Amino acid sequence: MKTIAILNGPNLDRLGKREPHLYGSTTLSDLEAQLGAEFGAGVRLDCFQSNHEGALIDKIAALADAKVDGIVINPGAFTHTSVALRDALAGAALPAIEVHISNIYKREEFRHKSLTAPVCTAVISGLGLEGYFAAVRFLLK
Repeated sequence: MKTIAILNGPNLDRLGKREPHLYGSTTLSDLEAQLGAEFGAGVRLDCFQSNHEGALIDKIAALADAKVDGIVINPGAFTHTSVALRDALAGAALPAIEVHISNIYKREEFRHKSLTAPVCTAVISGLGLEGYFAAVRFLLK
């Protein structure tokens, strides 16, 4: 059985409450349940969210040690600011798909630069929550 980690960064615990016009009304718990229903029989999903950069870095290191099959990561605002998160992803040497619910290229200029994208296999931006499903499907192939 394959293991795919679903990592979510800062403020994603507020899904369904924070800026629903951008992110929708589905909560993070709802999303995790939907992913489990879609992929649960053939894959183990390891879901983790933190508002703290160091916790995400520690989780990535643990996933690398466990040799999971891939990472789906929505780094949130750390996408644009965290060299440390970028280095953790690079050092993990695992296939990683960066996901953004909104199209970051249609938003503020500072969101157009991703520090983490160059060390990820691919980036999905602007597909809403469907981006998570597409990323898991890709990693399972």
